[in-house]
Amino acid sequence: MIEHIELFFKSIFIDNMVFAVFLGMCSYLAVSKKVATAVGLGAAVIFVLAITVPLNWLLDQYLLQPGALVWLGPEFAEYDLSFLSFIMFIATIATMVQLVEIVVEKFSPSLYNSLGIFLPLIAVNCAILGGSLFMQSREIETLGLAVNYGISSGIGWFLAILAIAAIREKIRYSNVPAPLRGLGITFIVTGLMGIGFLSFGGMLTGGDEETKEEPKEVVAETTEIETEVDNQIKIVN
Repeated sequence: MIEHIELFFKSIFIDNMVFAVFLGMCSYLAVSKKVATAVGLGAAVIFVLAITVPLNWLLDQYLLQPGALVWLGPEFAEYDLSFLSFIMFIATIATMVQLVEIVVEKFSPSLYNSLGIFLPLIAVNCAILGGSLFMQSREIETLGLAVNYGISSGIGWFLAILAIAAIREKIRYSNVPAPLRGLGITFIVTGLMGIGFLSFGGMLTGGDEETKEEPKEVVAETTEIETEVDNQIKIVN
């Protein structure tokens, strides 16, 4: 349970897709002018990551890894299909994005029109593919952790685009210097937000101080023993 909680908060705040590894920046900057549009795209990203990361985990475990085909028989144990990782991952992502596009167009035409070309471009959004590749490189052990990682990574990206969209709506009514209007002030705000999110890096390191204090106690005990031995030697002399 602890590893699920740790992975959840770490993926949202510390290893945020936007502020830690700068993935999905094109959609982040282009679709963050209105909060309503940002919410729609962020929800779509959460859904796609929550589905594609576990599916790609299953593909990686039972098809792509070296020796993953052993479940078909011992003669398949030496097969290595890891060179198909990019193709299989992108195919899974494109399928789910197409499903999201059909659903959004059916039930929310206004959101579909506001998102425009960026909705089908989720299929080539580096944040979506990055979620599956990070899942593979970090060797996430179970399907439950893969689901957790997909959802939490999507929530992190959602919070990033929602925050910048809310700020950009307020900036419209602010007296921003002319050279910084538009993407200039947006990049500055994004950098400040990145610093803010990286400040959460100490959330999971609370036990370091306790481990550092233990050697001091040992040193203190050894010095007391040495002084007692010296006193006894002086008394004998």
